[in-house]
Amino acid sequence: MEFQRRGVMLVIASPSGAGKSSISRALFGQDPNIKLSVSVTTRARRTDEVEGKHYFFIDVPTFERMRADGELLESAEVHGNFYGTPRARVEEQLASGNDILFDIDYQGTLQLYENSRPDMVTVFILPPSIKELRARLERRAQDSVGTIEKRLTNARKEMAHYNEYDFVIVNEDLEVSTQRVRSILAAARLERERQTNLDSFVKGLQNQIGSI
Repeated sequence: MEFQRRGVMLVIASPSGAGKSSISRALFGQDPNIKLSVSVTTRARRTDEVEGKHYFFIDVPTFERMRADGELLESAEVHGNFYGTPRARVEEQLASGNDILFDIDYQGTLQLYENSRPDMVTVFILPPSIKELRARLERRAQDSVGTIEKRLTNARKEMAHYNEYDFVIVNEDLEVSTQRVRSILAAARLERERQTNLDSFVKGLQNQIGSI
């Protein structure tokens, strides 16, 4: 018996530097059934970006129409540009049994809760200490001192929302934390509601009683 299932919307959030991106990359490398949610955006495409892989690039009137017509599961304005998650594409992937990884902040997560809570599993990643968080940001060598301080200030606000997530992981060891997220995803895949042909399977077992 090959079970059919509905996909999982896996949301992983964290303050910058806590390990969300590293965990996400590790998941993609280990599991071909996980797809990254691809957003629509009104900002201009950069030279190294591919349409449909990094974003779907649309104009502002199209974005406004999609939002007004309920075609976006969540949306936000960042630095004067609009971003959103297309409902139809997500539904198509879930119906096909593919899991979708979302890299969004707590505001986007709350919007997804309003539209898709039964399909969602959410994980918040915490650093083991602020000292270690600062050290990780410095080791990346991507940001100025001022930017690092801003990220640490934002971390205070972001961590205040940890209790809005289903699971919380303190990322002391990347490999251990990745395995914990994989375990969460594995359990979510086995939830009764996601097994779309479970009812017919059980009825088939019941019908076998007395025939053997």
